This record gives sequence, C-alpha cells and structure tokens, in this order.
Amino acid sequence: MRWLALLSLAAAVLALVLGGYLWQELERAKQEMARRATDATTQATEARTLAGQADTLTQTLQARLSVAEVRLSEVSLQRSQLDELMLSLSRSRDDSLLQDIESALRLAEQQTQLTGSVQPLISALQAADQRIARAAQPRLNPVQRAIARDIERIQEAALLDVPALTQRLDELMRQVDGLTLAQAVGRASGAGLAAASAQPTEEPSPPTPSSPAAAQPESQEGATALPADPAVVPWLDRARLWWGDLLGRVWLSTVEQGGQLVRVSRIDHPEAALLAPEQGFFLRENLKLQLLNARLAVLARQMDTARADVRAVDATLARYFEPETLAYRQVREGLQRLQEELRDVALPRPDESLAALGVAAMTTGGR
Repeated sequence: MRWLALLSLAAAVLALVLGGYLWQELERAKQEMARRATDATTQATEARTLAGQADTLTQTLQARLSVAEVRLSEVSLQRSQLDELMLSLSRSRDDSLLQDIESALRLAEQQTQLTGSVQPLISALQAADQRIARAAQPRLNPVQRAIARDIERIQEAALLDVPALTQRLDELMRQVDGLTLAQAVGRASGAGLAAASAQPTEEPSPPTPSSPAAAQPESQEGATALPADPAVVPWLDRARLWWGDLLGRVWLSTVEQGGQLVRVSRIDHPEAALLAPEQGFFLRENLKLQLLNARLAVLARQMDTARADVRAVDATLARYFEPETLAYRQVREGLQRLQEELRDVALPRPDESLAALGVAAMTTGGR
C-alpha cells in the first residue's frame, strides 16, 4: 500500500509539475498569440495604410496615365500634322524647283531665238542639271537624263553664223558707193583721162651729138633730105621731133574729144538710160537701205525676208549699174553667196527636257 501511495503521490506530483508546465506553456502560447495578434493588427493597419496609399497612388497614376494618353494623342496628332507639313513643304520645294527650271529654260529659249546663239540655252540646261543634282531626288533622274540628251543634241546642231552674215552685209553696203551707173557719160574716157593724168608726161630730150641715136638717121629719106653740114643736123632733128610730138598730141586730143561727143553703147534695160545722173546718189542710198533691211531681217531670224531683200538688190544692181566694172562683179558675187547661205535653220529647242519636267510635275502633284 505504501508503494502504491508513493506511486500515487509521485504521480500526483508529476501531474502537478506537468500541469504547471502546461500552464506556463499555455501562458506562453497566449502571450505569443497576443503578440502575434498585435503584430497582425499592426500589420493589418499598415496594410490598410499601404492599401490606401496604393489606392491613392493608383488614382494618381491613373490620372497621370490619362494625362499621358491625352498628351500622347496630342503628340501623335502633332506628329501627323508635322509629317503632313514636311510632305507639303517637300512637295512645294520640288514643285518650285521644277517651275524655276522650266521658267529658266523657256527664258533661255527666248534669248536663243533673239540672239541666234545657243549658248544661253546650254548654260540654262547646265544650271538646271546642277540644281537637280544638289536636290538629290531619285524621281528627278529622268529629268536629268533628258537634260543631258538635250545638251548633247544642241551642241551638235548646225547653226547660221549670224555675225559673219551681218559683217558681209555691212561690207556690201560699203562697196555700193564704188559702183558705176550704166548711163554714166564718159565713164570709159574718164577712166582713160584719169589713167593718162596719173602718168607723168615727159618731153623727149633732144639727142646730143655724142649719142648714137643722133648720129644715125631715122630713115633713108631723112638722110638724103638733111644737109651735108654736120653743124646743121642736130637743130633740124630737134625741130622735126618737136613738130612730130606736137602733131601727135593734137591728134590724140582730137580723137579723145570726138569720142566724148559721140558714144555708142548697148543698154539692156531702157529704164537705166532714163535715170538722171543726179539720181544715182538716191539709187545707191536705196540699195543701202535694202541691205540694211536684210541685215535687220537676219538679226530677227527672218531669212525669207532677208533673201527677198538681197534678190531685190541683185535685180536693181543688174538693171542700173555697169556690169563691166570690178566693183560690180565683187558685189554680185557677194550677193549670190548670201542668197546661198541665207537658209532657214531651225534653232534647237529643249523639248525633251520640258516634257520630262511636265511628267515630273504631274507625278509630284498626284502623289
């Protein structure tokens, strides 16, 4: 019984110890649970605070996002407007470039028509080629190739030498004053008198006794008629030579004066004989005016008018002027060469370049 009581006592003590330990553990668990509950409450409070802050931040972010979306839409609209503006500016720049090049080419074409020289047109084409090269637009490459072909074609074109033609017309106007009218009285004798007056007249010196010509008689008859005295021979020779020279000059003068009184010539055009001598000045001035009209027609590129004026001058020349003179032949030859050289030569035009510019302008306007 004693061992049973001890065992019960021990069991009771053990149960008491275990109950105390369990109590302590329970208290410790309670404290831990209270601490954890406090921590959970604190954490929940912090979580609620953080949730409120997150909610506020979310609302702020949403507001910022909406503002950003509005700004993005505005930026997109501005970007589209800017792209449209850049496209419009590029299109306007290309259109302006094409219009400037076309205007320059047409102005150079007018200068070529006025001056008769292709240098203004070639310069305008080269300047247009440089401007297109600086623009660096691939769609303008056909225009650049057309300009290169036009430059090559214009440089190889055959043109009239207008300055040389005008210089020859000026020379013909200067030669008109040297022409002789067909009805001019005494033109041949006048020329002979002028040639005779140009030569100095020298009286033959009487032969001296020491010269061999004086020692020999001219003919056998003179030798028989001369006296035998040698002192008388020189005086008789001088007298005979003087009388022979005087009679010869009188005879030449008589023949010359008679030729001036009566002259027989052939005039193919009767109107040349009816022209008064004092009207020759006006006839020559009319020829100069016709040649001046031909010169103006050449400068104006009116070759038909120039040829008509030259033919009129040639007809007037053949009708009223003496054809046997050197000045007449020179003028007629010059007029004939002019009639052969005054031909209609069309000046080259930049048609291919203008067509390419038109196609490029249509492409620019339709894109």
